Amino acid sequence: MVEHIVLFKWQPDATEAAIADVLAALRGMVGKIPSIVALSCGENFSARSQGFTHGLVVRFHDRQGLADYQPHPLHQEIIATKIKPILAETLAVDYDC
Repeated sequence: MVEHIVLFKWQPDATEAAIADVLAALRGMVGKIPSIVALSCGENFSARSQGFTHGLVVRFHDRQGLADYQPHPLHQEIIATKIKPILAETLAVDYDC
């Protein structure tokens, strides 16, 4: 299995509605991108987050599943239309589990 973890830091003027729209869109990938085994995302509550306020975890069977997910048109559309317009910074980690 492969875990894909992404942390998000939003621009100061990002609205709660825009952030909620991102999370809904991310959750909506399940069942539409075949290589996704499991997906969760939500708002951080840890004091150790260094300003990253939301996180995404996507599980795949293998590295090929992650490779297939990254360029998938739905994933790319969400990045371009929902994430990038309000994104300040992101951090991603991928590992075998």
